[in-house]
Amino acid sequence: MQQEIIYAMALTRISNFHLGTALALYRELGGARAVYEHRNDIGDVLPDCSPRLVNALKDWDGALRRACDEATFMQEHGITPLPLCSDGYPQRLKECDDAPVVLYYKGSADINARRVVSIVGTRHCTAYGQDLIHRFMTDLREYCPEVLIVSGLAYGVDICAHRNALSCGYDTVGVLAHGLDMIYPSAHRRTAGDMLSRGGLLTEFMSCTNADKVNFVRRNRIVAGMADAVVLVESAAKGGGLITTSIASGYSRDVFAFPGPVGAPYSEGCNRLIRDNGAALLTGAGDFVKAMGWDSDTTLTKAKAGGIERQLFPELEPDEQLIADLLRKTNNLQINIITVRTGLPINRVTALLFQMEMKGVVRPLAGGTYHLLVI
Repeated sequence: MQQEIIYAMALTRISNFHLGTALALYRELGGARAVYEHRNDIGDVLPDCSPRLVNALKDWDGALRRACDEATFMQEHGITPLPLCSDGYPQRLKECDDAPVVLYYKGSADINARRVVSIVGTRHCTAYGQDLIHRFMTDLREYCPEVLIVSGLAYGVDICAHRNALSCGYDTVGVLAHGLDMIYPSAHRRTAGDMLSRGGLLTEFMSCTNADKVNFVRRNRIVAGMADAVVLVESAAKGGGLITTSIASGYSRDVFAFPGPVGAPYSEGCNRLIRDNGAALLTGAGDFVKAMGWDSDTTLTKAKAGGIERQLFPELEPDEQLIADLLRKTNNLQINIITVRTGLPINRVTALLFQMEMKGVVRPLAGGTYHLLVI
């Protein structure tokens, strides 16, 4: 695995802005080492590969040296590399056509938590936006005690979301637009430190990578892709939050937006998005959990507190039976594999697995994997 990680890191170094092509090669050949072994016939493997990238992939020496140096840096600083083939890689993100071939993670949270919500918006968060985030997070905690909150550690909505998540007892992960050798903005260093023990920091960039503008756009696809849903709190007519919600829609993620006063500059983007059916109107956590099908989390929490007695012969809905039959043939499958093999939407599968857990039929394992217990 260590060798595959080095080659995965080198591949991302070589391909850089050819995100989709690098991933297509990785998947077609079954790994980064295999891409290296085919470095001289890449055009035959993927005819659509650009001539520039074909030539770049013939010379791996510099990229491999850089990857080895980075591996030493990671070992010294407690950073975990997550190649696409790793169980620890965000399984929701793995479905996306431009997913990073490798990620770098430092923290304590499970980034494949059962519930993952990304909160995004303007860097000029108003008092209205801050109040929305506080009330949403506080109320969501009552409905769903186990949710991973994701954002980008930027000014405004991002840092407000992280800090409220921590104060509510949620784990929270910041997706960075630079390497893990720095924190940008530096004013958020203390919060980032707190997040390491109640969440973490995630990036696709090696150390010594600056927080350039283009990296923030690339970062947004990770924020969108690793979540079940994206919530837009405040946004001007143009902004990074709108880019993230657009990406999330392309990934078939649920998108929500809080409305704001007509004419308010930092509500204009939200209001337009809702008007154009790009996001569901959100007024609070109750709306959100109902739309997501998560409103039974409270029931499960109470049931767990009182002790769940598993049924010997539970009655299953047709779609639940479909999942049970799949797991009976091949147990311990990740949620994205269940989604593909059953042909059901991922949100539907998530809700069904939750119901099945309440019935004592399945048990969630690490890495977004589910284990069939009965029948």
